[in-house]
Amino acid sequence: MTNSTKNTTGNLITGSPATGNLTGQIQTVVDRYLAVWSLGDPADRAKAVEELWADRGIEYIEGRQYFGRTALVARVAEAYEAFVANAAYTAVGGEDAAVHGGLVTFTIRLDHAQGPDTGETAWSARVFLVLDEDGRVREDYQLTVQPLAA
Repeated sequence: MTNSTKNTTGNLITGSPATGNLTGQIQTVVDRYLAVWSLGDPADRAKAVEELWADRGIEYIEGRQYFGRTALVARVAEAYEAFVANAAYTAVGGEDAAVHGGLVTFTIRLDHAQGPDTGETAWSARVFLVLDEDGRVREDYQLTVQPLAA
């Protein structure tokens, strides 16, 4: 079964929940979402957040919420500094992405980037993105599946 929706240019975007194969704008959103967490340059990161999230976009994670681009830029920078800047982890995932209308879901992981556990998953979450009519993230929910070890 393939789900589909149209973006603002009228192009059909499709995805198969059974196979995770996505085309067009949706795969781009998933790829950009995964990449934003690894951008080291603050200007590049802010631009990527602006391009990915809607003006009044919001993210919910671990009982916290980040509303608007200023808060989202700070949130992404905080995550980058805590997990990626020191080369401890890499942000990866998206292989299981699926779409239903304006909802995109996939798994994001922090995998160990060095040491004896290189490549092993240290943390993972199921991401649910609600897209607006322009294909930007209006709502972002990260539900932890595998918490970081204490």
